[in-house]
Amino acid sequence: MFRRRRRDDEPENVEPTDEETVADEPAEPDEEPAALPHGGPWDSEADKVPEMERVDFGAIQVPIGEGIEIQVNVEAVEQDAQGNPVGGRIVAITIVHGESGLQVQPFAAPKKNGIWDEVRKETADEIKQAEGEAQEAEGPFGKELHGMVPVAIPEEMRDQVPAEIAEQGFGWQPVRFIGVDGPRWFLRGVLSGAALEDPEQAAIMEQVFQHIVVVRGDAPMPPRELLELSLPAEAQQAMNAEQGGEGEGDRPPLNPFERGPEITEVR
Repeated sequence: MFRRRRRDDEPENVEPTDEETVADEPAEPDEEPAALPHGGPWDSEADKVPEMERVDFGAIQVPIGEGIEIQVNVEAVEQDAQGNPVGGRIVAITIVHGESGLQVQPFAAPKKNGIWDEVRKETADEIKQAEGEAQEAEGPFGKELHGMVPVAIPEEMRDQVPAEIAEQGFGWQPVRFIGVDGPRWFLRGVLSGAALEDPEQAAIMEQVFQHIVVVRGDAPMPPRELLELSLPAEAQQAMNAEQGGEGEGDRPPLNPFERGPEITEVR
């Protein structure tokens, strides 16, 4: 699930890959989704999903509220003649509130066994191989992982950091990994920013994570494969119009909602 870095590579963000294993079995028609003991995140087929305003990204529905911004993380599949990313697929959704961030990704999982325990161990091993730090802790969703991970510093930002950090090309970022096993899915969250130090900020991001609805679907998928994420129809139309080369005065805003979050694309 997580790409390993050779010792002579520069440290970089720990990111999931779509490494396939044994294909998951389809759910039986009469099988009820397992109940989540902590009351969320929610399976779309659960009987009592709390009603609230959410943005539909296909495999997940993300709750929104005042001060919430949603960023769409896109993995480019090709580049144009100038080296700019063209096309791509959505690989994660990042929720931003103030100085806090929560990146979420939904994955397929086996019908009978969860994968968070092994994913957590693999993540810790990956961080340590990158010469970072990782340790387990108890949280509101059960076992979680606290880490200090190496993060590459873009060239344009290196004059804003101490010289010794700029010279090595990377810095260290504290992160908090949370995860929940659902019926044939696994939802991972990565917290960063103020939520790691401010309990009030942490509570806000935890509530967002708790009220996410996962739409697994019936199609068999290999465990650990990323569930398909897609833009809401209004946001897709706005992006298509923007990419169509309209003039500044006629271009619709990227945010298609009258109220709620701002949706931005991050490549």
